[in-house]
Formats: sequence, C-alpha cells, structure tokens
Amino acid sequence: MSKKKVLIMGAAGRDFHNFNLYFRDNDEFEVVAFTATQIPDIDGRAYPAELAGKLYPAGIPIKAEDDLLDLINEHGVDQVVFAYSDISHEYIGHKAAMVNGAGADFVMMGTDKTMLKAKVPVIAITAVRTGCGKSQTTRRVSEILKAKGKKTVAIRHPMPYGDLVAQKVQRFAEYADLAKHKCTIEEMEEYEPHVAAGNVIYAGVDYGAILEQAEKEADVILWDGGNNDTSFYKPDIMIVVVDPHRPGHEMTYYPGETNLRTADVVVINKMETADSDGIEEVRENIMEINPNAIIIEGASPLSVTDPSIIRGKRVLVVEDGPTLTHGEMDYGAGVVAAQKYGAAEIIDPRPWTTGTITETFEKYPEIGPLLPAMGYGEQQIRDLEATINAVDCDAVIIGTPIDLNKIIKINKPSVRVEYSLQEIGHPTLEDVLNEI
Repeated sequence: MSKKKVLIMGAAGRDFHNFNLYFRDNDEFEVVAFTATQIPDIDGRAYPAELAGKLYPAGIPIKAEDDLLDLINEHGVDQVVFAYSDISHEYIGHKAAMVNGAGADFVMMGTDKTMLKAKVPVIAITAVRTGCGKSQTTRRVSEILKAKGKKTVAIRHPMPYGDLVAQKVQRFAEYADLAKHKCTIEEMEEYEPHVAAGNVIYAGVDYGAILEQAEKEADVILWDGGNNDTSFYKPDIMIVVVDPHRPGHEMTYYPGETNLRTADVVVINKMETADSDGIEEVRENIMEINPNAIIIEGASPLSVTDPSIIRGKRVLVVEDGPTLTHGEMDYGAGVVAAQKYGAAEIIDPRPWTTGTITETFEKYPEIGPLLPAMGYGEQQIRDLEATINAVDCDAVIIGTPIDLNKIIKINKPSVRVEYSLQEIGHPTLEDVLNEI
C-alpha cells in the first residue's frame, strides 16, 4: 500500500508540532513539504534532518504558501494539513476550496492527536485572538501559584525563526539567555516579561523534548499560548481570554472558537476600556457555546513611568507587531496611553518608513498611523530603528511588552507602557484555582 502524500500548511510553529507528534516516523505518510506564511522570511529553508526523523534523511523543504497549488500538482499530494492560527473561518473556507479543487483532502487535526500528556498538572492559557492578554494572564496565574509555594514553569508557543536545530529546546531564566538564543523582538516580547518576573520559560521546536525537561523542575506547567492556537499539552485547567474590543471574533476565528468551546474558565479582559455593547455580546456568545464555563471579568490597567513625556506632545506610538498585523487591531496599549496621558497628536510614521517596515505597511495597509514593532531579523530591527529615529515627533510611546531601548537606540524621549491583569469582583483566578 502506497504512502499518503501530505503537505503541511504552517507558519513555523503548529506545523512543526503536528509533524513531530503525528507524522514523524509514521510509515503511512510522506510529508513532501511545509508551506509558510504570516512571518517574513521563513520560507526557502528546510525542516532539518536532525529533527525530521529517520524517514527524512534530507530534511523537508519549506516553501512559500503562494506555491500551494503548484506543490499539490507537482507531488500528487493526497492531504493538505492546515496548521496555523488566528485565521478567520472565511479564510479557511477559501483555502479548503483551493485544496479540494486541486484534488486533495483538506485536513484540520483535532486536539486528541496534537496534545501531549504531561506528568505534572498543566494549566493552559489560550485566547480567541492574538492580543487578548494571554501573557499577563499567564503571569497572574504564576503569581498566584508561586504565592502558594508551587514551582511554576511556563512553556511558550513556538516562534522558531532561526536555526531550528539550535532552537530544538530553549530555556530562559535570565536576560543573558535572550541574547544567547539570538531572540527576535517578537520572541523577546513574550519571554522577557517572564524573565523579569523571575519565571523560567521554555520554548523551541520539539515540544516533546521540551516537556521532558520542564517536568523535571516544575510542580505546575503553564502553557502560554501564541496567537489563538490550541494548547500543545493536554490541560488540567483550560483558561481562555476573550477581547470585548473585538466582539464576535470569538465565534468567527480559528482555532479561537475551538478554545472557547473547550474552556473551563473564560476571562473577559480589557473591560475598563471596552464599551458595554461589546462586553455584552462577548458574554452572550460565551453562554451560547460554552454555558458551563466559569466567567471572570478582568481589566488590564496601564501605567507609564513618566507621563510628562506624553502630555501635550506629538508622539509616535509603537505597538506590538502581531497584534496590529494578523491580529487586525487598529490600536493597542500605546494608543490607550496616548489618550490617557493627554498626547497632543499621534504622528503617522508612514512617510518615514524604510525597508522591511515599508513592506509591512504594504502587506497590512489597515495598520494605519501606528508603528508595529516588527523585528523578525537583524535587518528588520535596523529598519525599525531607522524608522523610529526618522519620524518627526516629540516623543515615542513604547506599547510593546519589552523595553525597546535595550535593543535599539532611540534618538528622542521615550516612555514604556506597562500593564498587568486585574480581576474585577468575583470569581477571581485565585478563587478558581483554590476550588480546583
């Protein structure tokens, strides 16, 4: 019986995990290629033989998703496995139609085949969209557990954009580890807050190998999800964060709706800045598709060290990159800070962009007059620095989770926005964790 030929559509994360867990060393399938999208410059390389297993001594090529139909025809592909996240149901429907029209099956793998079972308890924090507030929710859960004497270890959704063999298992416990592993800005946005809080955080490519190491030093593992992807580990408690600034998205994006349907606890975040209609719509949707979930109301109040840098000034606002790009938000913490502390004007950076930052605006024109903190490689970091320094403004508001001043030199006054999760009323996360 001939092997089924498989192509895996991904974005350097879920695709590798699904392969490692289900297709690696599986004689029934031949994975002919991965395709890549969402992230700049991750196609054109290979999933290395050192990670691909005995069936792929030459590794597996990673192609651009634009080549999808040609690859199906060239290799006689039987199945196309969709394996990335934060995608609208409509978008997936179009991709399925393309694949089916080319003669192949379109497959979306379920949680049973893609979740590993840990030897220690797992609390998974996921969301219905990117930018909902997963990271501060994870940090809040960690604070609660540490206060109870539990050793928590966070494991972050993958972002392997460099040397995949070197990134097989990554452990971050101090700032030097960020440089050691040559982290991009996007990686530092997720890892640095954990390190600053004194937490150990793992990430990488092979989440079976990562789990084996993390279990040795953890009483509890916290899965810190990326985008709105499902957990790579079977959770004992599933906490899902929703965003009332984007009401309805919890029902119309993949796999965010999957997360909501499987949640034990749902955190309605950002209630201090959302309108009542959006909050009510989100609450009604939760009750419709998961009436047994515990609902926690939350806020993410922000602060800055020196409001005078903002007040009355013409400011450039730098926001979290993925939240503005495929997260489709048209504002973030930086804009809220500009409004709260009385900025005179938010300056549109587009006349001053350069290189890969210009390309980002061409790909995502809906970003508007904000600057996404894109930094997927050294050149993009330099382009970001050049753009910030060229903009005609009085000050820079840094709305990303990291201090950009540690990475680039900003030639004008800047202020960093900080925020954390605060529960409103009861139940709180501590109430829920105590009960469970």
